[in-house]
Amino acid sequence: MKTLAPQAPDPTTVSELVTAAEQSLPRQADALARARAFAEPLIADESLENGENVLAHADAVAAILKQMGGSEAMQAASYLVYACPHLNKPREVIAKAFGDSYAALAVETTQLVQVQRQARTADAAHTPQEQSERVRKMLMAFSRDLRVVMLRLASRLQTLRWHAASRRPVAPSMAREALEVFAPLANRLGIWQIKWEMEDLAFRFLEPDTYREVARLLDEKRTERENYVEQLRVQLEAELRAQGVHAQVHGRPKHIHSIVKKMRGKSLDFAKVFDVRALRVIVRDTRECYAALSWVHQRFDPIQSEFDDYIAKPKPNGYQSLHTVVRDAAGRPIEIQIRTHAMHEHAEHGVAAHWAYKEAGAKGYAGISAAGEYDAKIAVVRQLLAWERDLSGSAAASLFEDRIYVLTPQATVVELTQGATPVDFAYTVHTNLGHRCRGARVDGAMVPLNTPLKNGQTVEIISTKEGGPSRDWLNPELGFLASQRARAKVRAWFNEQIRHETVARGREAVEKLLQREGRTAMKLEDLASQLGFKSAEDLFAVVGKDEFSLRTIEALLRPPEAPLTQDEFLLKKPRAAASSPKGGVLVVGVDSLMTQLAKCCKPAPPDTIGGFVTRGKGVSIHRTDCSNFRELAARNAERVIEVEWGAGRSDTTAVYPVDVSVEAADRQGLLRDISEVFAKEKMNVVGVQTQSVKGTAWMTFTVEIADSQRLAKVLSIVGDVQGVRWAKRR
Repeated sequence: MKTLAPQAPDPTTVSELVTAAEQSLPRQADALARARAFAEPLIADESLENGENVLAHADAVAAILKQMGGSEAMQAASYLVYACPHLNKPREVIAKAFGDSYAALAVETTQLVQVQRQARTADAAHTPQEQSERVRKMLMAFSRDLRVVMLRLASRLQTLRWHAASRRPVAPSMAREALEVFAPLANRLGIWQIKWEMEDLAFRFLEPDTYREVARLLDEKRTERENYVEQLRVQLEAELRAQGVHAQVHGRPKHIHSIVKKMRGKSLDFAKVFDVRALRVIVRDTRECYAALSWVHQRFDPIQSEFDDYIAKPKPNGYQSLHTVVRDAAGRPIEIQIRTHAMHEHAEHGVAAHWAYKEAGAKGYAGISAAGEYDAKIAVVRQLLAWERDLSGSAAASLFEDRIYVLTPQATVVELTQGATPVDFAYTVHTNLGHRCRGARVDGAMVPLNTPLKNGQTVEIISTKEGGPSRDWLNPELGFLASQRARAKVRAWFNEQIRHETVARGREAVEKLLQREGRTAMKLEDLASQLGFKSAEDLFAVVGKDEFSLRTIEALLRPPEAPLTQDEFLLKKPRAAASSPKGGVLVVGVDSLMTQLAKCCKPAPPDTIGGFVTRGKGVSIHRTDCSNFRELAARNAERVIEVEWGAGRSDTTAVYPVDVSVEAADRQGLLRDISEVFAKEKMNVVGVQTQSVKGTAWMTFTVEIADSQRLAKVLSIVGDVQGVRWAKRR
């Protein structure tokens, strides 16, 4: 027996198959027989991956679909799905023989089968929960036509049945999908019997020891229990009617998986699982619900802790019913649910169906509230089932169109927004792949980069080793990007390019300045740190944007001379001969005596000053409040002479260097902001020293001034700079 493979038969054979299908029966009559006759030559001798005969599998799927209430058209599709891999152009061939609706159903179902198989193989690195969630999402994405979901549901149930009958093991991933994805789907659709059977079969393969133990406990008194429940059902229904309550009482068989789930969920042992014996009472109205409850509590011994009134206080999803647990005369627990017909219909088929509260939990299905938008979509899915039966094959309305699922060449599933393009796909896989994307193959064929992708397609990106995105991708009219996230990544790339250009421009300017100053050996990171920047790149960025003056860097590169001893003074030649009688310092009673301004206090007009005669270097001029001057005067009072600023100074360009100390909270751009204040006030900064410790910056600026009184006004402006705590003259 062959293994099923996508091998296309001879075209003549396909043509003959189509002709036979068209001629064997009228086109709109007995589609099921025609489909089986069409597919049988292709699949009769084929096997699925697990070894099951394909034709036998398709026969069983058709039977399950019939049991589920599917039309003949849906049953016919079960054969066409397995014929698809053997046709070169399945959509065209099936459409010619059966119509477009059958072709679309068969091809899309085949796509979903392939996507799930590839995802199961490729998702080994993901957790079981992540794998199940991917399959769940893909299933919903393909649910535009509900018949696709029904076919997959029936196929998975048949696979489990075959494994159980043949006693062959099932892959854990497949059994887990059945338990966590397909069984909840059957539950949502109200197909309870299939839901329970699939849960029990999957659980049997996943936890065989637990399954056998619970089965043994159930089998010990199965006949006795079933007879007891039936006897109790008949008796309770008759007694309620005698009380004037028109009730329908039904037994509720409990399945192994649900028993184990309750045992684990409530930490119970088997003897305490109350609803192994369970009844449901359905009455006409709410009044009869409470009347039935009253009679049940009179007739049996109620367990008070196990009573819930979901009629007076419905569940958040709208579910209403009375739940109680009572004990019979022998002390055996019996769970009884009481509800109206309307409540039952709502619970079984409405948007607050059994799955919404039983499986979703407090947080809702997949983290979405049970009363939210997801439920509305499920309600529409339920209506599609009825439409399918009425229309017998017409394509259903589109659902779940907000997401699509495509594959990488390595069969990894990628989730995208509806309308996503290959460029969106590339950015979702990796940002760098998106930047370097230059072309794409979809299902092996080259396509334009603005082509919208579809569910199940395999996308391969053609990229360059280097390069970046195109600005055209940001043009919404060209349709290259549907994802806001991908669009943001493209914008970020262009913004980074602008920054690179700015930094390069700033680096060039700084390096040229260092070359002019003969300081090319200086480390750029050290320079940036001395100027108050965290990195050289930050310095280059502000220089490149003309937000930081190169004059500040020049001032740093030309520091004042090294400090002298207390008897030595800076011999400064001011720009306008500040030491001359015409515009500098006058020594009272002495003409043309050489004077120097002391570096320790750096006096400037109109400071009160005093002179100290040095050995061989003339008279040093100090501020009278200078601590060095007071110490020198105390030791050598005879060398102190009286001096004063030249009263007739006419040279207004004379300037004097003074030191200014600043303490501030350290931040980016602090040095730049303070330097700008001096620049605006036309005070030349000739030296800067900075130190930052634990967020506090100490700075010393050497500025040239003509009048120390004006300096006080400038320091008050510096004090207003953000973060500055104080600024004062040294």
